[in-house]
This record gives sequence, C-alpha cells and structure tokens, in this order.
Amino acid sequence: MRYIIAGTFIVLGLAGGGYFLSKAVQPQTLQDATVLPDSRALPPFELLDDRGQPFGNQRLAGNWTLLFFGFTHCPDICPATLQQLSIARQRLAENGVDPLPEIVLISVDPERDTADVLADYVHIFGDHVTGVSGEIDELQKLTSDLGIHFQKANTSDTSYVVDHSTAVLLTNPAAELSALFSAPHSVDAFVNDLAILISRK
Repeated sequence: MRYIIAGTFIVLGLAGGGYFLSKAVQPQTLQDATVLPDSRALPPFELLDDRGQPFGNQRLAGNWTLLFFGFTHCPDICPATLQQLSIARQRLAENGVDPLPEIVLISVDPERDTADVLADYVHIFGDHVTGVSGEIDELQKLTSDLGIHFQKANTSDTSYVVDHSTAVLLTNPAAELSALFSAPHSVDAFVNDLAILISRK
C-alpha cells in the first residue's frame, strides 16, 4: 500500500490514558473534520523551517495551523493536498474568515529535503505555506505522538519514495492538537469545516 492512511487516527491510550476522538459537536454542519473532545498539547519538538530558523511548539502558538506530513519528491498526494489547502485558504479569505490558518508541510524525508529544497517547493503553493524538517529523532518525537506513520520504500536506489500518513492535522492558537481531516480530502470540506472550527475560538 503506497500511502499508509494510519495517520488518520491519533494513537489511543497514550501515557496510560486515552484521547478518544469524536465526530464534531455539530455533525450536521461539519463535513469531514474529526474533533478531539479536549484539545491537547503537542510533545516538545525542535525542527527547522525553510529559512533555517528554529521551528517548534512556540512557532505554532498564536495561529490556527494545518499540519501535513509529506515530502517534496512525493509524486501525487503531497502536491495535491497542498494545492487543496492553498485553494481552501484563499476561499476562506474571500469569505471573510479571520484569522486564516497557516499551512505547514513537515517533511518526512530529511535526507533530501534541505531548507533550500523545501523553500523552492512550498512557495509554489503560496507565501503562506512553510516547509519544515529536521533530524529524524526530532521528527519521530512528533510523529510517534500523533500516530503519523512514515517509512522509506524502494530503498535500493536514490529515487526512493516515502510511505506516509495522509491526515491533515489542525492545531489551535494555544499550539494544541484540535482536529484532523482524513483522506480523501476535499476543498469544500476544508472550507466548510475550518470556518466553523475557527469561529469557535
């Protein structure tokens, strides 16, 4: 299976307890989002953005942020998802939604995705998209906590791909995990659900 969709579920039973996901409080209006009953903090992590600047928990504070884990050599789902998120953000702006969410691609291919490579790639989708990567141990601190899977495939040559989860995660201005969107993704669902979730601030 080329793209593992394990990341559509947050790992249950963390630290002796469980963070159980539930469908939105207003299922008649939310189309796709799965909302945590209680938002929770992300584990401490320290990566680097596409300008070589530190990117950790503090960079998420103060903003609604859409996190997507992928890589720049991804042939299909990564560019498609980033394009959908960018279009959805533009439509939210046209609809007067404020504040608008930031979009962050966290690369699961740090061997190839240097800051320069990430900068060239994410800016194709707009100035509001940030690329992030870092040491594999730091990536795993975050992905393990969130139930995000990634694994290098076809490792016998340099044109390898990385199998990875396809969920889009939403963090709130307190830098807490608030909701997730499972694949297949839809621009209309992003626009509808993000407008509702952001309005609950």
